[in-house]
Amino acid sequence: MGLADRLRAWALARSPWILHFNASACNACDIEVLAALTPRYDAERFGVLLKGSPRHADILVVTGSVSRQVAPRLRRIYQQMPYPKLVMAVGTCATSGGVFKDGYNTYMGVDKVIPVDVYVTGCPAKPENILRGVYLLIQKLKQIRELGPQPRKPVKVGEE
Repeated sequence: MGLADRLRAWALARSPWILHFNASACNACDIEVLAALTPRYDAERFGVLLKGSPRHADILVVTGSVSRQVAPRLRRIYQQMPYPKLVMAVGTCATSGGVFKDGYNTYMGVDKVIPVDVYVTGCPAKPENILRGVYLLIQKLKQIRELGPQPRKPVKVGEE
């Protein structure tokens, strides 16, 4: 691994940029994601910045259940992200489909469309749990930096 690669890997682990994608939520989890980014919870201490472009994001934060209409768009956004791309599903709707899971046009969670690294449960998910999920993803970025690509092992954060 050359100097430029090591420098890039170091920067990725120190300053992850996230992209928030609302699949089709009731906005409760969206508000909690944005609350986790405010000065009260101070996600910037981890170097987390909210970005508007998938080409600049390292972490994709998905809220809401994924409908058949949204699935191709979510796949395309995931494909546009550079490596290493990590995904966090926030809320009951994103992890298991929630109250919409029996709908004719709804998938049973984000993991049916794209691979997920961290599941943050709750309806709505607490900002503390969202930050814990971001912290776990930062640890995965550090692990990728040190050991190279690893097989995905999803982690669950939240109320049991």
